[in-house]
Amino acid sequence: MKIAFESPSQPDVRQLIEDLDAYQVPLYPAESHHGVDISVLEQPNVLFAVVRSDDGMALACGAIVLETEYGELKRMYTRPEQRGQGIARRLLEFLEAQAQQRGCRAFALETGYLQTDAINLYQRCGYALCGPFGDYLEDPNSVFMRKTILSAAV
Repeated sequence: MKIAFESPSQPDVRQLIEDLDAYQVPLYPAESHHGVDISVLEQPNVLFAVVRSDDGMALACGAIVLETEYGELKRMYTRPEQRGQGIARRLLEFLEAQAQQRGCRAFALETGYLQTDAINLYQRCGYALCGPFGDYLEDPNSVFMRKTILSAAV
């Protein structure tokens, strides 16, 4: 398994993002969808990473959008048949470490309340429930979480 920064525009990576949308869109009303499109993921303040198998298959992807006061996790997705193997956790740790190297000491995310596996992963990785942040509004379909790194050590 290899984790690296890659372009989200590649066909197999676009497919991961489309699969994520196909999963989430039926779960929540349109006003509760907060995914960003490919053009946002290609911006200079975004760390976008892909997990690939040894034979090059795209297994997972995720991003951190580096804002002034925090990094926001976006577009975290692992293929269903690959879940339960620690891939998402390793991707999350990779993204956090890369963001910390760039001075980021706080992380935030929004996810849907029906995505309990994701919520449990984030809690195991030190994220705590919080209220809306940034441009988000209170939404009964959303779960907001944050994590602050106390140590400057990377």
